[in-house]
Amino acid sequence: MSTYDILVVGGAGIDTIVQVPDLRLPAADSLHVPPILDYVAHTGNGVAQGCHALGLRCKFIDFIGDDAQGAAILQRYKEIRLDFSYLVEPSGTRRSVNLLDPQGRRLSLYDGRHPESLRMPANFYLPYLAPARHAHFSIMAWVAHLYDDALASGTTVSTDLHDWDGVNPHHRVFAFYSDLVFLSTAALGDRRDGVMHEIVDQGRAQAVVAMAGGDGAYLLERGKDNVRHFPCAALGLPVLDTNGAGDSFVAAFLHAWLAGESVHTAMRRGAIGGAFACAHRGTHERFIGKTEMLDLYQDRTSL
Repeated sequence: MSTYDILVVGGAGIDTIVQVPDLRLPAADSLHVPPILDYVAHTGNGVAQGCHALGLRCKFIDFIGDDAQGAAILQRYKEIRLDFSYLVEPSGTRRSVNLLDPQGRRLSLYDGRHPESLRMPANFYLPYLAPARHAHFSIMAWVAHLYDDALASGTTVSTDLHDWDGVNPHHRVFAFYSDLVFLSTAALGDRRDGVMHEIVDQGRAQAVVAMAGGDGAYLLERGKDNVRHFPCAALGLPVLDTNGAGDSFVAAFLHAWLAGESVHTAMRRGAIGGAFACAHRGTHERFIGKTEMLDLYQDRTSL
């Protein structure tokens, strides 16, 4: 029996949320805004906390700084009992400043700060990678070097390419070496289906999921010719904040997929997880639990 259902690799940080009247800021020296708040956030954090909230045995590993932001991350994980191991990176903890408009749309100013030469020692990550049923890789440069060991360990891998344009070479190893690929449609335009087919044709992916926010999500399965559309989950909840919605979609999808559910069920549960996240302010402040997920899924399927 595997020690962990899922190992999440990389992607812990701090979001500073600034509410603005419009993402196109005026050319002015100052702008009065509501209180500016900091949240434990970033993509790996969202997937790890989301899987943890759904009851998966989750392990999370990363680099963080010996700073106030790193201390906030450690305190949050202690409070929720998320199993987290880390190495200290002298350049500090990753951060983002996210501008958020009244419709819940965001613009993220990302400070990755860690050097491109950073590598995680194998003797640190292998004791967690080998016993895991599945691993989710965030797209930091150092994480790309774990694929060979994941393959040797027989551990399947998923990743989220976020707003990949289908061209940037940084993302290609993640796109073509993962068994399950998520990405946003934001930078794809009318190339969405072509990029999804390229990921399947040139890589290992059994399925590619392109998330389109309020327009739902798209699925391409290996062996299928057509991209299938899945609508958003209409939960009757307000859209307050889209920060972290994609990570919640991924966590809910993985929870169903690792339970042996069909990929179509996983898509529908992912949609529920993403919509649920949008109804709560702050990045990764509230995650859907297993009971809530199953209740909402049953409500959707009974319609």
